[in-house]
Formats: sequence, structure tokens, C-alpha cells
Amino acid sequence: MSYFGLISTDSSDRMTNLKQIWQFLNTDIRELGKPGDVAETGTEITKFALEFGLALGLFSATASPAGIIVAGLSGTKLAIQGVRLYRNKTNQEQSLSLEEWVAIASPLAYLESFNELVQSNDLLQQVNLQPAIAPSPANIAQQQSVRLGEFRLDEHLARNVLTCFHESELAQVLNQVLSKKLQQAGINKYDADILTAWVAWNTHQHLKKALDDAEDSVRERAELYLAGRRQESDKYYSINTYLDEQIATKPLEKVFAESFTFKDIYVPLKAQSVNTDGQPDKDAEPIEIEGWAKAMLADAQKQDKVMFIQGGPGRGKSVFCRMFAELVRQHLHPVWTPILIRLRDIRAFEKSFEKTLQAAVGCDFVTKDDGWLTDRNTRFLFLLDGFDELVMERGTSQELKDFLWQVEDFQGSCQRNSEKEHRVIITGRPLALQGIEGRMPPNMERVELLPMDDELQQQWFTKWETQVGGDKTSAFQQFLQDKRCPDRVRELAKEPLLLYLLAAMHRDGKLTVEMFEGASGVGAKILIYEQSLEWVLTEQRPKWLNRELTGQETAGLRRILAEAGLCVVQSGGECAAVKTIESRLKDDDSAIELIQQARERHGEDALKNALAAFYLQPATGDKGGSVEFAHKSFGEFLCAERLKESLEDWTRKGEKWREFAISTDQIDREIYDLFGYGGLTPEIVQYLMALLAASTEFQPVRLFKRLENFYLRWCDGEFIDAPPENLPQKKMRQMKEQTPEVKWIGLRQVDIYAGLNVTILLLELHRYAQLKDYLKDQMAFFPCGEKDTDSFDEYRLIRSIGYSECLGIGGFLETVGQFLFGADLSGANLSRADLSGADLSGANLIGANLIGANLSNADLIGANLSGAHLHGADLFCAGLIGANLRGANLRGADLIGASLIGVDLFGADLFGADLEKITWNEYTNWENVTSLGTTKNVPEALKQQLGLD
Repeated sequence: MSYFGLISTDSSDRMTNLKQIWQFLNTDIRELGKPGDVAETGTEITKFALEFGLALGLFSATASPAGIIVAGLSGTKLAIQGVRLYRNKTNQEQSLSLEEWVAIASPLAYLESFNELVQSNDLLQQVNLQPAIAPSPANIAQQQSVRLGEFRLDEHLARNVLTCFHESELAQVLNQVLSKKLQQAGINKYDADILTAWVAWNTHQHLKKALDDAEDSVRERAELYLAGRRQESDKYYSINTYLDEQIATKPLEKVFAESFTFKDIYVPLKAQSVNTDGQPDKDAEPIEIEGWAKAMLADAQKQDKVMFIQGGPGRGKSVFCRMFAELVRQHLHPVWTPILIRLRDIRAFEKSFEKTLQAAVGCDFVTKDDGWLTDRNTRFLFLLDGFDELVMERGTSQELKDFLWQVEDFQGSCQRNSEKEHRVIITGRPLALQGIEGRMPPNMERVELLPMDDELQQQWFTKWETQVGGDKTSAFQQFLQDKRCPDRVRELAKEPLLLYLLAAMHRDGKLTVEMFEGASGVGAKILIYEQSLEWVLTEQRPKWLNRELTGQETAGLRRILAEAGLCVVQSGGECAAVKTIESRLKDDDSAIELIQQARERHGEDALKNALAAFYLQPATGDKGGSVEFAHKSFGEFLCAERLKESLEDWTRKGEKWREFAISTDQIDREIYDLFGYGGLTPEIVQYLMALLAASTEFQPVRLFKRLENFYLRWCDGEFIDAPPENLPQKKMRQMKEQTPEVKWIGLRQVDIYAGLNVTILLLELHRYAQLKDYLKDQMAFFPCGEKDTDSFDEYRLIRSIGYSECLGIGGFLETVGQFLFGADLSGANLSRADLSGADLSGANLIGANLIGANLSNADLIGANLSGAHLHGADLFCAGLIGANLRGANLRGADLIGASLIGVDLFGADLFGADLEKITWNEYTNWENVTSLGTTKNVPEALKQQLGLD
């Protein structure tokens, strides 16, 4: 039924015909420019809005757009201007009726709303205003104005306009006209309907402004209706409130303790497409990340694609999310409405991804509307930041894989269902994907953020100059160009976070080329972090106590920061309660004294305020009394510093007859305290080993012996089998008291993580020793013991792998798999073990039993598998470049897609092996390989090379 059918055709005096009203207005709209008329200043009305006004019949079809603009007509307060013009032209002495006022003001307010949207929305600014086949503006005006002009307002319909314009009958008619106009301009119907819905909703605020200028009689009657409007519960109002409070504010947040904001120094980065193997496509041209994201949104052929942005720490992922969300709010909303979610803030994941989103957003437009995702008037762009920081039921990356498949299913449903054409962007560190690369959803369109090139750096320097001045900026650029500046520092300066850190410290005189002498690799990065620590402690921290800190106080504060880093990491890499940090410092006199002094001067929040200066901030949401690191890598670095302190303490020489100052029992307690929380990340391990290597107190052999002693006893179950209250129980109780929101923790999890983390440290110490001739014979780690010795137990490692399944499927693999490179696993029995995706490059697997093992996607480059038993092993897509497989038993092995480039297969048994899609080269040694005649799917080129039938 037409909306026109709702209106009586009786020519009643109580009804106001829009045509009768508007014919006074569109006779000669240029009269607005006459002396005595009020032409409001402000944003000029756009050409598109003028064409729409013609289509409505609000303006004369003979009036040129240029003439209207010259006459002084603006895009703001059109309703006020129209009412005043009507009164002047009709010379009315008595007050306007409410119906007359609504008839004049509401269509013009609607036009104001549209004009406002045109000013900001990129889609409306880029449309073709003169389609190839379209009626002239005059004909459009005639057709539409005739139809709309017959719309007649009585008191009931006028009240509906004022009570809730976007649900009123008049709004429905105006929406129809606008939607057709937008479609004629080349906008698809789906986008056109979204735009018109938002124009209608936003009209209400323009009507309210017009009422401020209305006569008392009109205003008093209108306000009776407006008083009943429950705008606070309106969906559109809730969305706009969310955008204003949660999106628009993000770019305006201060950069750490600086006076400028992220917006002031932000530069859009470049990215490179990622292939199906998870590696950047070096042959592809770099793309500007914001342009790529906008193009993906506009591409109707890629509506099923999840936009997946990966990048290392400090590469700019989170800042991109906040900046792009604001760009979408300013220029693409309401066609796309941005929703920014930090995945670290999600405490519980529902079985339904839609329910997870609902809980994460938590605003009225979501919680009060179960159909918020199927409303045709809204379309959301979900920016999910930090997939590597997912706080789920802690365990393996199985949860990450399940989450990504949930997202894939959601995006697929959005493509299939025209009522929910939403899109998803996910960001995070690529290392979190290790082990699931072969199990990634197929609809991920992946790119990796690139380091800043010279062009982007120069753009950044231009913005930096605006903040600090030309002299300081030039001096910093000269620092980076100095031959004495390590290459690693110049590389780090291509990462947005570290570029800022370097520039800020150099600005404050805390960074010189001399300090990097001899530093390289991760050592240079650590030097920057340590210098930034010193920078904060000396430049910013004195304000905390209103005086300079003594050396002991500085050490105390540094100890507090290190403990904060450990607490944040142990709580899941998100945030830590201040009371937890304090409880862990109770035995540190200098730290406790410092906290007490601060409390006396600044009250109970002294510690939280102190921590806020070093890239920590009050935790968001319901985590009052907690702090979190503004950037994850700072927490990881400080955690590594805290671990280093304990590892050095464990090797200190005791007095008189005691070999060590700290007893074995005490070390056992500290190992569970420090490592019984979750798996060490590669970043923490990298920082830790570099810190130890640079320390004069590092005693690797003594540390190795103490850790190996714990490892062997842990493998035998000594700690988990000890009577209550044993060490795993104590740590579990502590974690439940200090981080009750972390639900994953249990007795077995604490015990497993403590053992696996010690295993990681032993593997790292083993690699450290192999690079130094004087240590090779003193410390070598054999997870199963050295072969042909009494300590050898071929099943030791496989038992640990099986025990670790308590963490979830692949628990050992997800925790230790990326640290197995160069490991000595000779003779180990790993039959049927899941080692898919593990980094076994350079590993010693001589004589290992790998029968039935899953080595798909594993990195075996340079590994020695001489004499290994791989009967029935799955080597699907395994990287075997340069591996030694001399004499290996590969009977029935699945080698589909395996790379055998440079592999030594001398004497290997390939009976029944599947060689489909393998790659090899002239350096692959096929000499004396047996049973080649029984292999399956041998490539034709290999048959010819080896002379097979």
C-alpha cells in the first residue's frame, strides 16, 4: 500500500498541502538574496543537494545552481531560511500553524541532512551526477514534485514527523525520492537505502535547530511531541554515540607522555600481498594499506574475503586500526560503520561469532536489538585488532584456528545474506599463525605491513618537524645517516614505534651514535629499550616524587617495572592488577620503600600513576586498579629483564662449602613461579638470550646444569606427583587468586608449562653453546639423553609430547615447536608424533624413529635425517631443502608437495612413497635410492631423469 494512500484526499482546512506551501518557495528562490532577507553563512549547498532539491520541487527547475549559490543560499539552516522566506512572501501577520511549519521546515531539514552527508561521504562525492540515460533535472523535478506535492499533512502526521521523523510517513516518501535519485546517479540500491535511512534519522536534529527560531506558538506545541521522544534508546543515536566516543577519539589520544597525538605523526603505511604459503609475495608491488582496505570494501567480487593484515611488533597494526576506523567514520559512514574491537579485551568467546561480537561491542544498538546484524539500514566494518593476543581458554593455537574459521563462516554468511553485508579486518603478528598455516580458512585476503621506506620516513619527518622543529629533526636524520650508526638501528627506524622512540630520545639528548658501538641485531633493539627505560626514569619519573631519584630509588623503580612486565605477561599479555604487582614485590625493600614514599605524597594511586609514565596505562573496561602496556613489546622486554635477574641469581656461588647461593628447592619454587603460566613467546626468548649474552654475570654452564636437573626430574613426574601442597598446586592457587578472570589455569597446565618453558631455555642454551668452541663440550642438550649412554631414554620426549596434550591437541608443538631448530634428537622415538609445522631446520635426527609421524609443513631445511625411519610419515609440503636423508627409511611416506631441492637421498628407501608435486634440482642426490619402481605419482620429468619406465 502506498504511503499516499494513508492520507485523506478530502480538501479539509485542517490539512496542509505541500504543493500549496512550496509553490511560494520555488517561484524565484533567488529572492533569498534580497536585502532584508537572511542568508545564513556556512557550508555551501552542494550541486548534488541542489539537484535533489529540484527533484523534490523545493527549488524552481529554471533556477540555475550557480545562481542559487550566488544568492547566498547555504547548506546549513535551510529550514530556518525557508520558514522566514515563506512568512515574507505571504505577508502573514498571524502565526503559522504547526502543520504549515512542519510542511516547510521538514523537507528542507531533510535536504540539510542530505547536504551534510554529501560533504563527508566519499561515495556521494564521487558519483556521476549526469548518467548517460537519465531524465533531465527539470523532468525529474516535475515528476517528483507533482507526486510529493500532493502529500497533505494533518495534525496527526505532523506530530509523527516531530515525534520520530525517520519513522514518519513523510520520511518514507522523501526516502523513496532520494533513493531513486541516488540510484540514477549510479549508486546501487543497497547503498542508496542505507544512505537515505541515515539522512532521515539525522533530519531530526536539524528540525530541532529550526524550532529554536520558530514562533512561540509553534515551538510550544512542537515541544510537547518532542518531549515524548526517547532518543536515548534510538539505535541511530546509539551508533553515533559509539562513533563519537569510541572511534573519533582514538586518533586524538596522546602518544605516551607527549603533548601531541597519534594523528599528528601518523603516516599511512605500505603492505605487500601474502601468498597461500603465508609468505610475502616479493614479486608483487607494495600497496598503500588504507587504499587497499578501501578498495577491498568497494570490490563487490570480494565480499566473501576477510581482510587479514599481519605484521611484527611495533609495525603499526593497532595505530592503523584506530586511524582507519576514524577515516571510515568520517568519509564512508553510514555506507560502512566502523566497529573497533581489541581482541585482548574479549574475555569469553561464544560458540557463535555473532554472540562474541555482541558481547564485545556492548552498546545499546547491539544489546537491545537481536537483529542488529540483519538491519538493512546499517552495514558494519569490524576491525579486530591483535589476533595474537586472543585471551581464550588458554592452550594451543587450536583456539586461534577455530576463531578464524568462525570469522570465515561469518564473512561467508554476509556474502550469502543480503541483509548482513558486513566486512571484517583482522590484524596481528604472523608468528601466532605458526602451526596452522596449512589449516587457514581459504577466504583470507592477506597482506603484511612493510617497514617504512624512504618516502614514508620523509613524510613522518615532516610531521615530526611540526612538533619539535627543523633543527632537531635535521639532527636526528643526520644521526641515522652517520656511518657509525649500526645498520640494525637504521632498520629499526623503519618501524613506526621504534622510529618515534629513537626520535624522542634523540630530541632529549639521550641517544648518540657512540652508544651503539659494537651493538648489532637484537642487541641494538635492546639497547634502545634500555635507553628508553633510562630516558623515562630520568626525564619523566622525577615528577612522580617531585624530586630527582637516587640511584637506589631508580633501581627500585626499574625493579617495579620489570615485575609489572612479568605480571602482565603472566596474566595473558593483557593487563595486571596493581595489587598483584605489589604482592610480588613484598620482599624487595627498595621497591616497597619507594611505593610507600609515593603514597605519602600522592595517595593510594601512586603506583598506578608511576607506571603510567612507562608506556603503561590504566586498564580499560571493568579492570579498575589494573594497568596494561600501551604496546605489547614493552611488556615482553621488561618480562625478559625480570627473568634474566632470576637466572643470574640461580648461578651465584654460595658461601664456604655451598656450591650455589640458592638451593635447588628454592630454584624449583621460582621456576614454577616464573614459568608456570603459559608458553614463552619468541620475542621474550630473543630478548632474554640477548640480555644474558651481554651480561657479565651470565654463567651459562652453571645455569645449564641447574635447568637440566629440573628438566630430568620434571620428565619423571617428580613435581606433579609430590604430596599436597606441591609446587604446581601453589602456583595454581596463586594464579587463581591474582588473575581470577583467566579460566584456563589448572594443575596440569601449570606443571606442563613450567617443564616446557625450561625445555625451551635448554634448547636456547644448547644453540648458544654450539656457536662457541669453548662451550660445545660442556653443555649440550639431548632431550632424550645422549645416545649410547646410561642417561639415554628414547621415549622421554614422546612422553612429554603426550603429557602436553593436556593443554589441547598439539600442546607441545604449539609451545616448543618453533624452538626445535638445531635440536639434537638423534635416536629419539617420535613415532606417530604430531610435528606438523615445527621448525626442525638444522636439527639432528640421525637414526630417529619417525614412523607415522606428521611432518607436514615442517621446516626440515638442513636437517640430518640420515638413517631415520620415516615409514608412513606425512611430509606433505615439508621444507627439506638441503636436508640429509642418507639411508633414511621413507617407506610409504607422504611426500606430496615436499621440496627436495638439494636433499641427499643416498640409499634412502622410498618403497610406496607418494611423490606427487615434489620439487627437486640438480643437487638432489638420488644415488642408490631403492624401491623407486614402487613409488606413486612420480613426476614425468623425474622419471626421465632417473630412467624409470
